[in-house]
Amino acid sequence: MKIVVIGCTHAGTAAINSMVKLYPNSEITVYEKNDNISFLSCGIALYVGGVVKNPQGLFYSSPEKLREMGITTRMRHEVVDIDIDKKTLLVKNIETGDSFEDNYDKLLISSGSWPIIPNIEGIQLEGVLPAKNYNHSKEIVSKEKSAQSIVVVGAGYIGVELAEAFAMNGKKVTLIDTESRILSKYFDKEFTDIAEETMKSKGITLALGETVTSFIGNQNKIKKVKTNKGEYDADLAILCIGFRPSTGLFKDKLEMLPNGAIVVDEYMQTSKKDIFAAGDCCATIYNPTGARQYIPLATNAVRMGTLAALNIEKSTVKYLGTQGTSAIKIYDLNYAATGLTQNAAKFNNIDIKSVTIRENYRPEFMPDYEEVLLKVVFNAKTREILGAQILSKADLTQSANTLSLAIQKKLTIDELAFTDFFFQPHYNKPWNFLNTAGLQAKDI
Repeated sequence: MKIVVIGCTHAGTAAINSMVKLYPNSEITVYEKNDNISFLSCGIALYVGGVVKNPQGLFYSSPEKLREMGITTRMRHEVVDIDIDKKTLLVKNIETGDSFEDNYDKLLISSGSWPIIPNIEGIQLEGVLPAKNYNHSKEIVSKEKSAQSIVVVGAGYIGVELAEAFAMNGKKVTLIDTESRILSKYFDKEFTDIAEETMKSKGITLALGETVTSFIGNQNKIKKVKTNKGEYDADLAILCIGFRPSTGLFKDKLEMLPNGAIVVDEYMQTSKKDIFAAGDCCATIYNPTGARQYIPLATNAVRMGTLAALNIEKSTVKYLGTQGTSAIKIYDLNYAATGLTQNAAKFNNIDIKSVTIRENYRPEFMPDYEEVLLKVVFNAKTREILGAQILSKADLTQSANTLSLAIQKKLTIDELAFTDFFFQPHYNKPWNFLNTAGLQAKDI
């Protein structure tokens, strides 16, 4: 069996590691446009902030490791055309410009995603940079050294983390987003209000509810970022607007969502036989709604890549779906979320109720304790848990994983009230705060 893998970041690397063990007699070839693989882009802010001193630690594999495993590894190669009926590929060597044809028995598309680069005046100026891969991170770190004023466009996870890292490095930082709140996709207002106040107290300017209209430069270098409401000084502007699936090669050839995310079934099979897809290039089954949705997360990617490997010869293991569980640390605040927010539920026309609690996470007789803010969203009719958000200065983020499992298993808010959790004064109270949320929802 000849297997070709297009793209090798998280999903591709996970798939290959499994394929080598599962199909030792197969011929496996990887085509990757970059000169490196498996870079954890979630670590860019840690690198910028100096938490990670050596960026090589943000890689968990390499082309050399793949070759040692017997994989034909072709870096800086791009698949530019495909004939699905003939099972052939046209491949271009990016460095030499030469092209050649290859074929496959099974194809895995793990081409990932690419930052959204809007068509805005001045976006080609020097110092306007995306934040996605290793080369981006190196350029950001290099240019930040001489920058005094930095603008971050996009207040999602990466944008917020970078804004904090730049501010901790002593830079004047402005964070711009068209939404009226930071992290609005992940948390409701009572959570984002706290984060926003913290960021402002650290000197970060929040330009929320503003849309970038142009980048203004001098001698081809960025100097200002202009929005529909004002202008902001910028020696460096970082684009953290979001990501799109890198699937242009398969347009009109495979079933996709409107944004280009490839649709796969529960075995990672695309709409065409013998072609599989995994990771940021495809849509996932989002359990809180049951719909296919684009959720580009490394956790989804490694699971999907491993499942593609398990199923590429024969449908064996089903995908369980995702809750989009995620977390972020903002200064001394630990945030985590899973499933639907209250706003997202309303957007999807889902009739929900919610319960919010504030209490100390462990007994007050302990030498110290912190408050936990927990919100659980549940279906108004079935009372099944659909989402949750948690915040505390104490690291209680693993509770989001517990609630993610609750959503996946369709646990009700009433069952959560009496679910068995341990008690130990170092860690919690006799009634765990998850139980407390369920108990308080009894009368809702």
